[in-house]
Amino acid sequence: MTTRYDSDFYGWTQEQAGLLRSGDLSQLDTENLLEEIEAMGRSERRELRSRLEILLAHLLKWRYQADRRGRSWELTIEEQRDKAIDCLQESPSLKNKLDEHLEKAYTAARRLAEKETLINRNIFPETCPWTFEQIMDENFWPE
Repeated sequence: MTTRYDSDFYGWTQEQAGLLRSGDLSQLDTENLLEEIEAMGRSERRELRSRLEILLAHLLKWRYQADRRGRSWELTIEEQRDKAIDCLQESPSLKNKLDEHLEKAYTAARRLAEKETLINRNIFPETCPWTFEQIMDENFWPE
């Protein structure tokens, strides 16, 4: 059986919002609502990790390819810092597992930096060489 959730997602969201507003909780599609709420949380976490991954990859490139530094890398680093700050301001509870997010983002950043620079990832430190505070500091440019 196809439900409105499956056939008209936007319509389903509006219907669920209306039921919540009216207090008619017995008619809510709780199973799909729970799934969507959890997915929203995962999306926020992925957004932060993605921003950190790109930031860290560019900081690695900045550090290990000094001769290729340019305005484009600078702008990317600045933008990812700003977007990561936005993520944390919009979802402060993401700070609770910041070390875990940084560790996972760094692992992915090493792979990304390897692909983009053709430098073997074993050249890059195995664990993130910088603190969260350092990578977010607008005056931090690793040498």
